[in-house]
Amino acid sequence: MEKLVIAYSGGLDTSYCAKYLSQEEGFEVHAVSVNTGGFSKTVIAEIEEKALALGANTYTSIDAVATFYDKVVKYLIFGNVLRNNTYPLSVSAERIVQAIEIVNHAKKIGAKYIAHGSTGAGNDQVRFDMIFQILAPEIQIITPIRDKSLAREEEINYLQQNGIDYSWEKAKYSVNKGLWGTSVGGDETLTSHLSLPESAYPSQLEKELPKKVKLTFKNGELVALDGEQDNSVANIEKLSAIASKYAIGRDIHVGDTIIGIKGRVGFEAAAPLIIIKAHHLLEKHTLSKWQQYQKEQMGNFYGMLLHEGNYLDEVMRNIEAFLTDTQKHVSGDVFVTLHPYRFELNGITSPHDLMNASFGSYGEMNKGWTADDAKGFIKILSNAGKIANHVNNEI
Repeated sequence: MEKLVIAYSGGLDTSYCAKYLSQEEGFEVHAVSVNTGGFSKTVIAEIEEKALALGANTYTSIDAVATFYDKVVKYLIFGNVLRNNTYPLSVSAERIVQAIEIVNHAKKIGAKYIAHGSTGAGNDQVRFDMIFQILAPEIQIITPIRDKSLAREEEINYLQQNGIDYSWEKAKYSVNKGLWGTSVGGDETLTSHLSLPESAYPSQLEKELPKKVKLTFKNGELVALDGEQDNSVANIEKLSAIASKYAIGRDIHVGDTIIGIKGRVGFEAAAPLIIIKAHHLLEKHTLSKWQQYQKEQMGNFYGMLLHEGNYLDEVMRNIEAFLTDTQKHVSGDVFVTLHPYRFELNGITSPHDLMNASFGSYGEMNKGWTADDAKGFIKILSNAGKIANHVNNEI
């Protein structure tokens, strides 16, 4: 029996694949799930039980939350990455790390095949396949759902005929939770005009009285909440627990998929949005205008390449090096107030704050130059406009 590793989530598609590949194709199936946030011990135990019942020889759960932060999330913060100025790449960023961990496991156990449950109509098939092909071109990729163009009813019927009679009722809303946010899909997101109802979001409004929170950054990373130091992953999780009670971070992203069609997805990402906006505010105070401009270009480019599945291209390491270098002075506290459904950035304190009063206050008093200096500067600055106006008015 040839060894096959399947990216197993416990859902209908991957459950069909596990059963079909072990029973019909005769593979020695090794199920693997990769936790990038949101998987409790109870959930992992349930996934394991289901995988083994479906015929998997082994089940492995890989904890990749810290890896996800170190390899991806950290740079999304450094780059203030919001796809289409909206979406913090909550799910698409996870897929890259999951694919890498799965292919590494396949190599470790000597598997010649990798399977996943993607259809032919989404982004994930591209992300998984690209990572697998680049890192292990010798390993063959098998995708029964995509290859057989299976409908949901066909998968359920096959499993029931083979004694697997779980409840496969399609949930009204598809929810995918991870460290960097939760995606929410439903009938409404298949349209262009309907919004998701309040009940579709996993977190509901519990707190209404405003709450002040202090975020402390060191070299661009979140190192403390309200003065209590912890690692960045723990701080993200703590902030999410606090802010989600205010129903903060909800939105619907409209974007271009890798395969060329438009798509909509709802999401809830309280901690990511607060962190990115707070980090950006701190950068406005501590970076030069040209650093900020170039960072915006590089951050958008990084997010686009990540979304498209190009994480392994060497240019990503180049951008990461650039983003890391820009964070040398991005340290300080950012003060945020949480309100129902929104948050407010109140201000910052930082030893690197470039609003240095010794040179003057904007619109108030100048101490570093004279009135004649200012007039001379403005006169020279206007030369290009004067020349263009003079030449064009003579034509």
